[in-house]
Amino acid sequence: MARKNKLRKFAEILAFPNVYECYDVKQPSLTGAGMQTVDLKGRWNEAHFRNDHPITLELACGGGEYTVGLARQFPERNFIGVDIKGNRLWKGAKDALEQGITNAAFLRTRIEIIDHFFGPGEVDEIWITFPDPFPRASKENRRLTSPYFHEKFRQVLRPGGLVHLKHDDPDFYRFTLDSIAADPRCKLIYTNADIYSGELPYPELAIQTLYESFHLAEGKKIRYVRYTI
Repeated sequence: MARKNKLRKFAEILAFPNVYECYDVKQPSLTGAGMQTVDLKGRWNEAHFRNDHPITLELACGGGEYTVGLARQFPERNFIGVDIKGNRLWKGAKDALEQGITNAAFLRTRIEIIDHFFGPGEVDEIWITFPDPFPRASKENRRLTSPYFHEKFRQVLRPGGLVHLKHDDPDFYRFTLDSIAADPRCKLIYTNADIYSGELPYPELAIQTLYESFHLAEGKKIRYVRYTI
């Protein structure tokens, strides 16, 4: 039953007008609704959103709760959720379509090749919400706030563009702060090791992902970092 449900989602998502997919990381290209090949690099606002609003990416977006929540909260901005799992993206994309949220789109690809799909400075902000922390030291470069990914982000993020991290893992939180401190190009704007211990410093932090709700139910603290790279 679970396999049939996943296959149904894969079939449905092929027709979604707000989803683009990359099927081959070695020869990156994008396919949109109806399996049509599209080239959106440097053209997301022109070709998809049909406006000139700032673009925000949510990386490792999962079910897209943050992408849809941010798009609803900030209609004057455009949001793109990025994840490699198509069955996860299905939920966020379907929610956006059903709610008539036109400033939210989704991209199925590996984050390592994000520069193939966005032009220099095309992205205004990046959100990283509860990604895999990859706790083993041998997988440090796979952490989305590692120097490796900071260099990837610099290829698409405008100068001075914000990066937001929201996570429950204390080690990943400390790793992020260490990465920022070790890179003179990074600038720490704000950090909070327990955002729900008092009044939320930014209203958009009230949006919760599915994983965040699980973490809160387990009594975990939610941490937040805002910085530029």
